[in-house]
Amino acid sequence: MRLGLSLPQIGPLATTDNIATIATEAEGAGFDTLWVLDRLLAPVSPRTPYPGKPDGVLPSQFATCLDPLETLTFAAAVTERIGLGTSVLDLPWYRPLLLARRLATLDVLSRGRLVVGFGLGWSRDEYDALGIPMTQRGRLADEHLAALNAIWADNPISFDGTGYRIPPGAAGPKPVQRPRPPIYFATYTEAGLRRIAKHADGWIPAGLPQTAITTMWRRLLQLTEQAGRDPDDMSLIIRANCTVTRAPATSATEPFTGTVDQIAAEILGTADLDPLEVHVELQFSDELDTIDAVLDAATAILAGVRSSLWTRPTAAAI
Repeated sequence: MRLGLSLPQIGPLATTDNIATIATEAEGAGFDTLWVLDRLLAPVSPRTPYPGKPDGVLPSQFATCLDPLETLTFAAAVTERIGLGTSVLDLPWYRPLLLARRLATLDVLSRGRLVVGFGLGWSRDEYDALGIPMTQRGRLADEHLAALNAIWADNPISFDGTGYRIPPGAAGPKPVQRPRPPIYFATYTEAGLRRIAKHADGWIPAGLPQTAITTMWRRLLQLTEQAGRDPDDMSLIIRANCTVTRAPATSATEPFTGTVDQIAAEILGTADLDPLEVHVELQFSDELDTIDAVLDAATAILAGVRSSLWTRPTAAAI
């Protein structure tokens, strides 16, 4: 099981020095991937409840959010081997030809370290601010994904969509990873799971209890087989939105909430799903109000998970 860590991209900790510190320290500690998210607006009176919390209140950290791809590009420049992931880019927001160039550029500059996570977004306010009809987000996601694949194919490329067309021509750079970087979707609907089954490399859920992840993951594998693809080629990356507390949490709390030992144990508890990776998101833990506190929590969770994995007996030894 790989472990990833979010960069300090939102809120008061989102500074140049802190991003460089987390990126280099995470790589040195043995994390496998660095992650960013995608937020545009923290409305004063949101029309859509925040789905990441039971009370629907938007985290105060969202008032400041550095651009995800520029943040990853900076992290790529100060690291050498650690992966770079988006969790997630809201795909309907972006024009495909420009997005294809930005993602391919990042893959080239990082020498093939990019993992692309896409979502469809949930905030009506953000869609309105962009002038994009939220009711069309599923159709836009499908068309944009098809366009990205066409743009990243060998030249000459072309694309005929319902809202735009790309005339035959050369478009580069192409990603280092061929035919494209791995693509994951964060989605929680039947239609979204079918999109993954047909067109993507895996699922990247967040904010769900393990029972829900288990049910939806099994359904995705069924849909993958129905789509004529090998379920063994489908990967799961779980985004653990962690809330670190000093006192042990009760069993009735939200997923990945409690002491660092409790969170490490919950990450280990996902092993039955055989996830490719668990991505540790610490930016919403109010108690982690300094970069040193974030690093201490991150390395403690990493140590707890890795020590248990290393000492777990193999099947042959049982």
